[in-house]
Amino acid sequence: MKVYNMSLEEIKREGIRILTKNLGIVGMIRFFQQIDKGWGDYTKEREKWLGNPSLEEIYKEIKKLKENI
Repeated sequence: MKVYNMSLEEIKREGIRILTKNLGIVGMIRFFQQIDKGWGDYTKEREKWLGNPSLEEIYKEIKKLKENI
């Protein structure tokens, strides 16, 4: 199959297949982790999700979770 006849989805699948074949699943994942650094500002987003809890609040939340296990 010639690359110029392939759809973008086919190229993507073939690329993943070749990476997995040659690097193994772990190697393929590590490759993608290196080339895709993500986007956005994780620190700012994390503060939106979690706020800025004190150590005491974190401790209480962990303790509560442990009690429910």
